[in-house]
Amino acid sequence: MQLGHRLTENNIFVAPMAGVTDRPFRTLCKKLGAGYAVSEMVTSRPDLIHSAKTQRRLNHEGESGLIAVQIAGTEPEAMAEAALFNIQRGAQVIDINMGCPAKKVCNKWAGSALMQDESLAAKIIEAVVEACATQNVPVTLKMRTGWSEEVKNASRIALLAQNIGVQMITIHGRTRELGYKGFAEYDTIKHVKSILKIPVVANGDIDTPQKAALVLAETGADAVMIGRAAMGRPWIFREITHFLETGRLLASPLIAEVKALMLEHLEDHYSLYGPVLGVRSARKHIGWYVKGLPGYESFKDSMNLLQATQEQLVSVGNYFDRLAERSDRLPVATFDISEKVYE
Repeated sequence: MQLGHRLTENNIFVAPMAGVTDRPFRTLCKKLGAGYAVSEMVTSRPDLIHSAKTQRRLNHEGESGLIAVQIAGTEPEAMAEAALFNIQRGAQVIDINMGCPAKKVCNKWAGSALMQDESLAAKIIEAVVEACATQNVPVTLKMRTGWSEEVKNASRIALLAQNIGVQMITIHGRTRELGYKGFAEYDTIKHVKSILKIPVVANGDIDTPQKAALVLAETGADAVMIGRAAMGRPWIFREITHFLETGRLLASPLIAEVKALMLEHLEDHYSLYGPVLGVRSARKHIGWYVKGLPGYESFKDSMNLLQATQEQLVSVGNYFDRLAERSDRLPVATFDISEKVYE
């Protein structure tokens, strides 16, 4: 898919999610079929730009494909400076966050709170687009359908953004008021697609290959963006691609492959976070991988007591070896996207 002068590898994307889509996770998703992935949101505040957390979010070492960085903030000048700073660190696409529903973000009038102030939203978009134009870097925008059911202004902001020079719009099919409650709706996305000339990406509740195909057909969107459904299930991208191309579902992955992928993911995770923080922060990823599988509760409880990277690697390997004694392929687990992450 064309994105400014850049080209994505396909139209199945990874959504930016705080605390999830770090470099190791994005790398794995791209390896398993994602055509494009956006980083966790990076603050535009100068006093936080050199913090350890922000520096990890700016790490793109060895990442393949397009390097897309999402920035968040409320000051047009600071957002423009953050865009240029990230471009200097390797960003090839800058995404503006107007979709995050988290209270700690919205209380500072960033994220989806910007949809309440269309004038400020326009100033931020203008500043970022102007700064990025000097570097020939495309700008994209991610937002929600509106602030509330009474104020669904995605269409107005989308047109405004297109006219300023944004190259692609992603819409999560919920208002900020909904957070992740209820169900995503796609009529708003369909309407935005009908009035824009630039690509539109549909996001929200896309958790199976069939759902991806349905949303693409119903909205006319150019791409779909997968968030929570990829947590612990990064092979969903190749499953969707295969279904769109052939109309057939892939078999569940081999347990031996999942074991290898997990161990590779963990090693890369430790390399980014270090051994101490790496062990602690890897627990959530491990929990997502094994959720719903045989014996996962007791395994997870024992996993949370481990303090060393090697212990964690051995424990994961042993768990999947035990699974492999029952079957060659991963059992089909009941899938749940109720996790509270900021997509």
